[in-house]
Amino acid sequence: MIGLLYDMAAASFACVPLVVYLWLFPARWYRKKTSKILLFAYFFIVLLSLLFNAVSEWFFWEEFSVRYNFIAVDYLVYTTEVIGNIRQSYPINTILSIMIVLVVAVLFLLRKLIWPVNHVEQRFKKRSLYALLLLALPVLVYFGISHKWKYLSSNQYVNELSGNGMYDFGFAFWNNQLDYNTFYKTLPISKVESIIHLILSKAPDTKRDSYTSRLVDNKLRENKMNMVLISVESLSAEFLGSFGNNQHITPELDTLAKAGMLFTNLYASGTRTVRGLEALSLCIPPTPGQSIVKRPDNRNLFTLGSVFRSKGYHSRFIYGGYGYFDNMTEFFSNNGYEVTDRSALKDSEIHYSNIWGVADEDLFTLSIRELDKDYQNGKPFFAQIMTVSNHRPYTYPEGRIDIPSKTSREGAVKYTDYAIGKFIREARNKPWFLNTLFVIVADHCASSAGKVELPVDKYHIPMIFYAPGHIAPSKFDKLTAQLDIGPTILGYLSFRYQSKFFGHDVFKMEDVEQRAFISTYQSLGYIRDGKLVVLDPNKKVNTFRPDFKTGESTKVPNDEKLTNETISYYQLASFLYQNKLYQQEKR
Repeated sequence: MIGLLYDMAAASFACVPLVVYLWLFPARWYRKKTSKILLFAYFFIVLLSLLFNAVSEWFFWEEFSVRYNFIAVDYLVYTTEVIGNIRQSYPINTILSIMIVLVVAVLFLLRKLIWPVNHVEQRFKKRSLYALLLLALPVLVYFGISHKWKYLSSNQYVNELSGNGMYDFGFAFWNNQLDYNTFYKTLPISKVESIIHLILSKAPDTKRDSYTSRLVDNKLRENKMNMVLISVESLSAEFLGSFGNNQHITPELDTLAKAGMLFTNLYASGTRTVRGLEALSLCIPPTPGQSIVKRPDNRNLFTLGSVFRSKGYHSRFIYGGYGYFDNMTEFFSNNGYEVTDRSALKDSEIHYSNIWGVADEDLFTLSIRELDKDYQNGKPFFAQIMTVSNHRPYTYPEGRIDIPSKTSREGAVKYTDYAIGKFIREARNKPWFLNTLFVIVADHCASSAGKVELPVDKYHIPMIFYAPGHIAPSKFDKLTAQLDIGPTILGYLSFRYQSKFFGHDVFKMEDVEQRAFISTYQSLGYIRDGKLVVLDPNKKVNTFRPDFKTGESTKVPNDEKLTNETISYYQLASFLYQNKLYQQEKR
């Protein structure tokens, strides 16, 4: 029934052009040939749009297991990449041709209903009455139907199936920014600060200032190792043999995991690359709506790159695609990094590329070239490298691995694994290798869908600290948030710095301090003590007992202390960004 209401809502808006046309034009106009052409063109566009939407939504569901949402709207900004991805992933010309043939056939069968239009009322006054009644329907729909009605079940799949793709797309389009104080449960900012103050004051070697600002003093001699942070596209923990996968698609990563330190209990902040980049660079909880990477007024923020730069490092962001995508160049170049993207490569240097960027092996060739420059210039370097190959259409150079290109996600995973292994082997021959810490981590999981709103298993990602001669083979099993990675790296290097990060050095945290943050663009989750607190719009708060293997969860009563802690983290993150209090300190 709810789904039918959403279908009617979408249909009411689609009929507006036809109603206006039949209302405003003189009755004699409808008999003309031009009118016939316009009417058939209108019905052709409407029917083709409906069919195209149905097919598109099928593929969107296959990828994300949800109706159209914020992701679909977000991708509209990058039509070149998205359309290119669709064309490389699916036989789009064949699909469009079949749809056009089907629409023309339907129009032929309905031709007598569309033309002639003898049923059109001749008198303008009476037509106006009908038109105003029909046009009132979209207005009533807009104000009378709520998007939240579809959330009638504890099963997220049921809720999504209750919706309507076009209606959900429209809702996401108009609601792609969410002000925390307007939509979420809040506390007095003084109470928020006191709660966060109490949490941060437990961390050793810190002297707190205001909000999250504090001096981190490791009281050891700083270790000026080079730092390479590889952010791997869509690398779920479940892909690695180290986590029980028996497909043998990550032999290189599994070898590195055995030789270095494997983090077994790490959770991504979100479901998009920009959320991963946000967590890795800003070390801040995910604020609702757009990632800060893509928001206005996001310059001169306190970032991992700015800390390294303050220590005399050359901070780099190296990306295999074009940096304008997802606002990467604008964000990183104005927040302590120098950006290098695929435009730095000559055509002769590219073995393969698709719409998202060059093959990962070419990205790493570019990276080694840039790191060699820093070494030759006598500067320590921090490089954050973002891969692209593990992304639909899952294409890569042939002959590298035993899975043909464009066949499966597993093939793309194995190719990225191959490229990382090749990069490490080439780096071993460099004079800077033995003084370099390599950190390999996913930006997010390959899939985020589940029966519940925030399935925790769909946020479980791997991370490896690798530095032969510095890090012994080991595992780190404590619960870790993606936003803890930056402070943990800085802690490992014994840096003394003035921090604003929400994350902390997990090597020094007590067991009771373990927590993680997971989110969609509107649901904000906080994992602690085996519970998951979820903040949703309309100031809703729910607590669950999640199963970390299956992702399913059972609702339990809210705990006031845990709820207030959750609110404090997310409210303060939004407060600091909105009030420009997360900026670098002026020197």
